[in-house]
Amino acid sequence: MRKAAAKREIKQERAARTRVEILEAAITLFARRGILATTMAQLAKAIRMTPGALYWHFPTKEDLLLAAIDELHARYLAEFEVVLDEHRQHSASVQLKSFMERTQQFLRYHREYGIFFGMVSAESAENNDRVADAIREKLGIYVLAVENIIRYGQDKTKEFRLDVDAHQAAHNIIGGYIGAVVHQNLFRESVTYDATLTTLARLLVEGIVAR
Repeated sequence: MRKAAAKREIKQERAARTRVEILEAAITLFARRGILATTMAQLAKAIRMTPGALYWHFPTKEDLLLAAIDELHARYLAEFEVVLDEHRQHSASVQLKSFMERTQQFLRYHREYGIFFGMVSAESAENNDRVADAIREKLGIYVLAVENIIRYGQDKTKEFRLDVDAHQAAHNIIGGYIGAVVHQNLFRESVTYDATLTTLARLLVEGIVAR
């Protein structure tokens, strides 16, 4: 019985590792090529797996996309949860700047994550309601986190302008970062990543600070 249990555990661990490898390759390929131009055959080739084995893990490309979205969401939450908790006692400006700095740092080393969200968001909005709904749900969580910071700065600390719609501003901030990463990647020969996102953060913060 112990040998059988040990074998099952090894198989489960191997399957979990394979799943992560598949998702990592999928995120990179979808970020580079988009949804429609990426095939399951290309994904299988990228991870040196037969198409049949890939389909065993993910029966459809949509299943793979949804799993990739969930995986990235989990990574984002793990990165930002501690930051948001630690800074709740600080001013709204400090909270917002910390959120932006962490976002910039995170995407600096995982730029394909931001590009993935940009590419998949653009394509799924017109072509796949299920994927679009999944993207909206995840991005909506980030929007709500930023919106709460802005409302705190408006209602409690009086740091932020009252004529700024907190909900729309939060959408602009999250969308702005995704768009900036995609744009900088296009102009990477002449535009640097840190300069792009540092300037964006300065403009966004200064735009809502009360004078």
